Amino acid sequence: MRIRDIHISPVAVPDPPLLNAAGLHAPYALRLIIEIVSDDGISGWGEIPGSEATRAALEQVRGHLIGRDPWGLNAIFAELETLANPDDRGATPWDQRAWVHVQSAIEVACYDLMGKSVGRPVVDLLGGAVRERVPFAAYLFYKYEGAGGEFGFGRDEAASGWAAARQEAALDPAGIVAQAQAMIERYGFKSIKLKGGAFEPQVEVDSILALREAFGPDVPLRLDPNAIWRVDTAIAAGEQLEGVLEYYEDPVRGQENMGSVARALDIPLATNMCTTSFDDLPGSIAHQSEAIILSDHHFWGGFRASLDLARFCAVFGRGMSMHSNSHLGISLAAMVHLAAAVPNLTYDCDTHYPWQDGHDLLVEPLQIEDGAVELPRAPGLGIEVDRDKLAQLGANYLACGLTERDDETEMAKVQPGWTFQATRW
Repeated sequence: MRIRDIHISPVAVPDPPLLNAAGLHAPYALRLIIEIVSDDGISGWGEIPGSEATRAALEQVRGHLIGRDPWGLNAIFAELETLANPDDRGATPWDQRAWVHVQSAIEVACYDLMGKSVGRPVVDLLGGAVRERVPFAAYLFYKYEGAGGEFGFGRDEAASGWAAARQEAALDPAGIVAQAQAMIERYGFKSIKLKGGAFEPQVEVDSILALREAFGPDVPLRLDPNAIWRVDTAIAAGEQLEGVLEYYEDPVRGQENMGSVARALDIPLATNMCTTSFDDLPGSIAHQSEAIILSDHHFWGGFRASLDLARFCAVFGRGMSMHSNSHLGISLAAMVHLAAAVPNLTYDCDTHYPWQDGHDLLVEPLQIEDGAVELPRAPGLGIEVDRDKLAQLGANYLACGLTERDDETEMAKVQPGWTFQATRW
């Protein structure tokens, strides 16, 4: 089996006006869909965050993949390593490195292709499943009213209706509680994460305390301020949340600062921002910067890199959870296969999928039921892409005019003069 062709499709999926430390989500989230076609007509699919820089990097490597054996990933990545340009994660909550995304896209699509060629699900190629259902957490956001997009093939009534926590009502924690209740009622989530970093810390602390009062101690709670607080702020907020949070994700920026907060509080710290590559792991040990690392195959470079991260976590006593970005069903399927294969990924995973509900490009979208997604058992990723929907999301991309994620610019549209600050409170 050889790679005959590669199709790279930028798409735009409607995204609600969600708030975070970097600003406001645009009406569309950008994704890149990669289809690798074998010489015997099998298609393998991958999905990564969209940007023109990443698309250009994928186009750069495209010719180097044609004619290669998709099973020969070591040789493929050894060659791609010679093409890669140094890039930086950046200060934003999302990872801006193009080349780890490229590696992830290629690897996931090749695994999908390999699984289909031998009639086995991807999870079997990763060593087999340790769980058949992968649990996810309700992912709450402060937001403006309404859903995203205007060119989509249907508006998400759930996202439009989850307006109780919109910006102008944010000082009332009841809005966040109402959003959690709506999500749990629809999807059956057993744990809750709040995206913080959008308001003064006490507002977000009060929201967490309101969630604890509403749902009780049996529903794990997480708070993620996206590293926008000072050390003293994070400690003061954390002291109010000891015994309440399952974990405290990236309250401050950098491993040294995270270590200072970890030593001051009796709450496990988690990260998706200070320990994000294998080069960061020595610092993680030196500073004891976190107790839990949020894996993400998009940002760590694919399935195999994520399995290596899991081994590190097992050896050095780190817990594992899973990070999410606004995504479609190809990514969700890949996340489920990976989570099903990692024994020590024992925390409920993040997912933005409910915010994109109703806009997927799969013929049969995966379902979140009772807070979990059942592991697909068909060959490869176990999904089928609806090419008409793919084309429609591609038309969205051309019509929306966006080429990069830029939450700062979107925020300035509703709050003129607003600028991103790496540390705000």
